[in-house]
Amino acid sequence: MATMADVARSAGVSVATVSHVLNGTRPVLPHTRQAVLDAVDELGYTPNTLARSLVTSRTRSIGLAVSAISNPYFTEILQGVEAAALEHGYSLLIADPHDDPRHERKVVQLLHERRVDGMIVAPSPDPGELLAYLGRHKVPTVLLDRVVDLPADGTLVCDQVCAESAGPVARLVTHLAGLGHRRIGMIAGLPGLSTTDERLAGYRDGLAAAGLAYDEGLVAHGDSESAGAAQATAALLSFPSPPTALVTANNAMTIGALRALRAHGLSVPEDIALCCFDDFAWADLFSPRLTAIAQPSRAMGAEAVRVLLDRLAAPDGPARVLRLPCTFVHRTSCGCAEQPLTSVKGTPS
Repeated sequence: MATMADVARSAGVSVATVSHVLNGTRPVLPHTRQAVLDAVDELGYTPNTLARSLVTSRTRSIGLAVSAISNPYFTEILQGVEAAALEHGYSLLIADPHDDPRHERKVVQLLHERRVDGMIVAPSPDPGELLAYLGRHKVPTVLLDRVVDLPADGTLVCDQVCAESAGPVARLVTHLAGLGHRRIGMIAGLPGLSTTDERLAGYRDGLAAAGLAYDEGLVAHGDSESAGAAQATAALLSFPSPPTALVTANNAMTIGALRALRAHGLSVPEDIALCCFDDFAWADLFSPRLTAIAQPSRAMGAEAVRVLLDRLAAPDGPARVLRLPCTFVHRTSCGCAEQPLTSVKGTPS
């Protein structure tokens, strides 16, 4: 088998230079880097990652713990994480915590025992055990998609990457109000998640901006799942004065709401308007096409990797919370014609 010394001789450089190219530990001139990579390819050199990890105490691996990996939203996040990790020479170990705090704690411990260099975690509604474990073992971590309040005693310093939630939902509500709707219902997510709280706050902000009173009876929790959303939608439709428009707080709940509307013989947008948080690949294949808030899923995954690598390089840096803007995708389920894409920041328009 070819050795690093063989690669160095073939490329006409030192062994140290080969090491810097392969490990990314120091900038190398482009033509030198290419010579090393060509030699690696020609000789079929394979780095001994086990030996390297014993020397450096790094495995060049990242643990990813996200629930509902089958959900297209998290699938796209996973693709962003994987691509960015591969680009920087890291492998990925993946686990599904199922939004269960105890299972979450267990899978994170298993990832940690595999000696990952750091973790990217989408926390559950009750992440106390998770945060305690990460703080106790000082695991470099980026919390993804859902924001949590970190321990006040400073035992855990980690970064957080998510999309804007409140402003985009407010945008959906004000859009529906601008079309004349006065009874706008909300199918909210799983209680305890920051995304649920923020999207509910955005719903209230949108109502206030439109001069509409908040009616608690027009909010039903679908628990971030299709079946729960179908039940929540049916409950809202049972009122003597049901909503004339609905906002759903994630893609799975949009499917459940549509099923409930169909079961009740209602057409969108003729009988009831619908706007949803989360866009997905087939949203424009529905009839009508779904007006939605598109999250920058892949960009969030890639950004989480970048932030984690920054944390590994500077463990004592201050914690950061990065929020990425969403996009308002104007189609026809709201009851009006499609419009060009517009970015949505953190405030209602």
